[in-house]
Amino acid sequence: MKLHVLISEFCAGNPTKNIKWKNQSKRKYCSNHFCFVLFFPVVLFFMLLCFNHLFFENIKGHVYFHGKSTGSVTYFPGKLNETEDSCLGRYIYIHDLPKIFNEDVIKDCQLITRSTDKYSTCKSLENSGLGPGIEALNASDLWKNSWFSTNQFMLEVIFHNRMKKYDCLTDDSTLASAVFVPYYAGLDLRRYLWGFNTSMRDVSGIDLVAWLARKPEWKRNSGMDHFLISGRIARDFRRKSNRKSDWGSNFRLLPESENITMLTIETGYSKNDVAVPYPTYFHPVNDFQVHQWQEFLRKQNRPYLFSFAGARRSKQKGSIRAEIIDQCQASNKLCNFMDCSLFNQCDDPVNLMSLFRSSVFCLQPPGDSLTRRSTFDSILSGCIPVFFHPGSAYTQYVWHLPKDHNRYSVFISSKDLRVGKVTINQTLLQVSKDEQLAMREEVIKLIPRIVYGDPRSRLETIDDAFDLAINGILKRIKILTKN
Repeated sequence: MKLHVLISEFCAGNPTKNIKWKNQSKRKYCSNHFCFVLFFPVVLFFMLLCFNHLFFENIKGHVYFHGKSTGSVTYFPGKLNETEDSCLGRYIYIHDLPKIFNEDVIKDCQLITRSTDKYSTCKSLENSGLGPGIEALNASDLWKNSWFSTNQFMLEVIFHNRMKKYDCLTDDSTLASAVFVPYYAGLDLRRYLWGFNTSMRDVSGIDLVAWLARKPEWKRNSGMDHFLISGRIARDFRRKSNRKSDWGSNFRLLPESENITMLTIETGYSKNDVAVPYPTYFHPVNDFQVHQWQEFLRKQNRPYLFSFAGARRSKQKGSIRAEIIDQCQASNKLCNFMDCSLFNQCDDPVNLMSLFRSSVFCLQPPGDSLTRRSTFDSILSGCIPVFFHPGSAYTQYVWHLPKDHNRYSVFISSKDLRVGKVTINQTLLQVSKDEQLAMREEVIKLIPRIVYGDPRSRLETIDDAFDLAINGILKRIKILTKN
C-alpha cells in the first residue's frame, strides 16, 4: 500500500460513523504508524553517522592543521584523502630536542654576549628573537609595532618560533615530508669561539648527531629529509684541523651532519648548504604593513646617487673598501658615507635606514665574508644594491632573489675598480633615470621576499623569506629522497 493511501486510510477517520471509541482507536493506530514512518529514516541516519565515526577513528595517524588567519589549531583524527588534504606533501615534523641544544643555550644568554656587542644578547632575545622595539623613529604608523633592533645572529630563534606556527605541522613523523632540527648551532658556537679549545666548540654538534642517529626518523632516509637553520655563515662550521687557532667548529664535516640540509645566511661550496636572507629590522604583522611600506618608499626623495655604510679593512687582504671609501668621499657630494668605525654609527637602525632611503644606489662590497646584512637593509630601503663580487648575492639566495640580477642590481668588477679601469661615479651615472626607476621598482617588489614576519602574528597572502625557505626545502628534500 502506498504511503499517502496508508496515511489516508488510518488517519483521516470516517465522518459518517459516529462511534467515538472506534474513531479514537483509529486515531491511536494512525499515530503509532505515522511515528514509525518518521522515526525509521532518523534511526538509519544516526546509524550511518556512527559507522562513519568508527571508520575514521580506526585510521592511524593524528594530523594537526593551523589556520592561516587565526593561528588556531584544528585536530583531525586520521588522514584526509588527497583531494581534501591541502597539506599533502607539506607536512613537517619538529624533533623534540633535549633543551641543551636550544633552550639552555639562550637561557645562559650572557655567555653569548661579547664585549664589543652594542647591548646584551639577552635584549636581542626579546620579542621572540626580534630584539627591542624601535621607538626613536617618527610618529608615522609605518614604523609602529613592526620595527626592531634585530641582531643578525638571532635567525635561529626567529625561524624556530616561525616553525612553531607553520600551517602543516604533524606529530606523526611518518606523514612528514621534512623533519626540522631546532638546534641553535650558531648561538651555541658563539659561546666558545674565543678562548676555548676545539673540543669545546665541537662537543655539542657531536652530541646532536649521535642523538639524531638513534631516532627512527633519521633511519628512514639517513637524515636526508632533515634540515636546520643557522644564523652564522656556513664556513664557521667547517673547521678542517684541530688547531686551537683555527676558526669555528667541525659540525658540518661530521659524516651524519653532511646529510642534513643547513639553511644559512651565507653558503659555502657544500651542496647541502642553502643561503637564506639575513634578518632585517622590519618584521610585519600583516600584509597591509608591507604594502604600506612599499608605497612609502616609492615616494621617497633620494638626493644622493649612491651611499656606503662600512669601514676600511686595512688588515684584510684584497679588500676594496678603502678604494670605495676614497671614491665616495671624492664624488663631489654624489655619495653619502657612514663610517662604521665610529662607535654605534652603523648599529643604529634609524640612521642606517635614513642613509639608504636617501640614496638611489647602495654599495655592497664584501666584508668579513662575501655577504652582508647591509644588502637586505638596502633592499628594505628601496635602494638599488651595487655588488663587487658575484658571491655577495648572485650565487647565494637562489630561492629569494631573481636569477636575472640585472633587474634589481648593478655589478662592478672589483678587479676593474682596483686597477682604475672603471670608477663608481662613471658606472652609476651611465644608468638612465628610466632604468633607475625600473630597477627601484624591482627592488621594492622584492621586499616581501626578504623580510621575516613577526612570529607572533601571521601574514595572509604574502610569502615572506620564511615561507620561501620552507617551499624551497620541501622541493629540495623531495628530490633528494625520491630514490
